[in-house]
Amino acid sequence: MTTIKDIAEAANVSSATVSRILNQDSSLNVTPETRQKVLETAKALNYIKKRRSVKTSYALGIVQWFSAQQEIDDSYYLRIRQGIEDYCRDHCIHVIRTYKADLGYAEQLKGVDGLICIGKFSEKEIEYFRNITDSILFLDMAVDNIDISTITLDFEQAVRSALQYLTGLGHQKIGFLTGKEYVSESEPFTDMRREVFIRFCEEHSIDYQPYMKEGAFTVTSGYEMMSDLLQDAALPTAIFAASDLIAIGALKALNEHGLSVPEDISLMGFDNITMTEFTTPPLTTLHAPAYEMGNYGAHILYHILTPKSQAAMRIKLPCRLIERASCKTLLP
Repeated sequence: MTTIKDIAEAANVSSATVSRILNQDSSLNVTPETRQKVLETAKALNYIKKRRSVKTSYALGIVQWFSAQQEIDDSYYLRIRQGIEDYCRDHCIHVIRTYKADLGYAEQLKGVDGLICIGKFSEKEIEYFRNITDSILFLDMAVDNIDISTITLDFEQAVRSALQYLTGLGHQKIGFLTGKEYVSESEPFTDMRREVFIRFCEEHSIDYQPYMKEGAFTVTSGYEMMSDLLQDAALPTAIFAASDLIAIGALKALNEHGLSVPEDISLMGFDNITMTEFTTPPLTTLHAPAYEMGNYGAHILYHILTPKSQAAMRIKLPCRLIERASCKTLLP
């Protein structure tokens, strides 16, 4: 097999020069004739450039609490996973992707160097994951254990910015449509959006109690919650939905009942999924940096693995208001 040394001897140049020419080093200062001679010699000797082998240093496990189908239906968690996998691909980290809904998913995670858990998990599951590896990170879930790193959305900032926007438009009767989530069949997960919403409304004397509904984080549930609310005699002047999917379902119910957004009622979502740009009207929402959460999470866990850092991190990502056409100012 022809080597760089063989080419160097045949072309009467140094091995370093041959290597830099074959690797297209633009900073190399040689004549065009010398460059051409090296390339022709390499071709004549049937030189085959070796591919640089890439060594994967770590195996990273991903546990997605949604099933594969749910992930398709709700792109929020899909974007988190994509952020993780893009970082891992760029840094040659081997990924073992699992879904909690799949049978035997935990067996696939044995031997991983680090673990990223996306979504909501029970205390029992958290302890099980910690037995797999100490290098663990939870995304979209705050964990009480101070030794575990987490990245979550800053719901306090997000909900307050949404309500400050609506009250700034003059709204004092604001409804809230949200979903219930469970970390196990009997263990509900506390939704910070609901808690912050109630606290803000009580602090600012906003009429909200007759206009709160809880269902699920789906389009269908948003439609059903809004339909239920429309059965009441009085309506709020604005609706804040805890997800864009809920808001899109609510929009359909309002349209079917002959109510126009934002002329009759203002509507606001949460997440900033792509679909919100194409609803009629385009939906005002809060941008949840899901992809960035995944990308940052992989970056952080990689650096936890590299020096074997023992310091856990608690990170909250702010959400940015995206103003479109579904909210209006109330006349004084």
